[in-house]
Amino acid sequence: MNNNNFYEALELSLNDWKTLFANWNEPSFRAGQVCQWIYAKKVFNYHDMSNLSKELRTKLSENILLTMPIMIKQQKSQDGTKKFLWQLSDGNRIESVLLNHGGHKTACISSQVGCPLGCVFCYTGAMGFSRNLTRSEILGQFLMMEKVNGSDINNIVFMGMGEPLLNENNIFAAIRSLNDKNMRNLGARHITISTSGIVPGIEDLADFEVPLRLSLSLHAPNDALRNKLMPVNKQYNLQKLVNALRHYKERTGERITIEYALIDRVNDAPEYAYEMAALLDGLEPYINLIPFNTVPSRPDLKRSSESRIKEFCAALASLKIEYELRREKGSDIMAACGQLASSK
Repeated sequence: MNNNNFYEALELSLNDWKTLFANWNEPSFRAGQVCQWIYAKKVFNYHDMSNLSKELRTKLSENILLTMPIMIKQQKSQDGTKKFLWQLSDGNRIESVLLNHGGHKTACISSQVGCPLGCVFCYTGAMGFSRNLTRSEILGQFLMMEKVNGSDINNIVFMGMGEPLLNENNIFAAIRSLNDKNMRNLGARHITISTSGIVPGIEDLADFEVPLRLSLSLHAPNDALRNKLMPVNKQYNLQKLVNALRHYKERTGERITIEYALIDRVNDAPEYAYEMAALLDGLEPYINLIPFNTVPSRPDLKRSSESRIKEFCAALASLKIEYELRREKGSDIMAACGQLASSK
């Protein structure tokens, strides 16, 4: 219930809808019908829900807000990546990205307006932090992306603006709606949470009823360097972080992806690859190497040279660690990793 005593449709679970309709003396199957319209058909106007009575459509429109973010701008990269700028109901703006992988598409979703963590290589962190996104704003981003795209998007990564595990309750609530077979019906294996290393959130993720995939933004294999690049490490150091990763793997059996942005002469020396291998020993992670994407907030940071990237990759290969050098997507429209930002 919001301050105006209206319900917000995307804040409601299927059971919430059933309770609401029971209170209105409507049959419980109406809950599934409304959720089908919203989550499957992407119809966001009650008056267009043709299998509901006119009276019920009117009652819904008078009592249940169906607030979707407004698309302010859409940009398309030469590689097919699309970036969306959304305006929320309070005037705040966020960005999200649709990645085209040929055979499938992935939505990169934001969890906060800005970010409080201040990682030195991230443009989002440079804009500061305003607030968490609500459950409905998280869902609204994705559903609007599907509507604009004209088809379902069957992969979600929470790698947009913000730290998802600092907005855990709303993220988990949104994922329950996405995963519910009577709502969006998105499989758990198609949902990935990316974190900068929020240890309590990783522990909660390990125990979450929906077995989600985990991606960790590491970017440095020792505390001294990681403290400089990612201030969150001062609160949750690498020992605490790796312990949480082990707990997650033990509970879920899922393989963890490690994100590592290669920044020229900062974290790209081959010895850092050996340190990373020692740090993650026994976890058998998948290493996702990211050629650093330049950001206006830190013009002094540069992408590693091709030769330094090759040396780093060779070190990982010699250790028989599975890795991939990520193909850059969307950097020409500031849609690549670490480049998202927006303003009111």
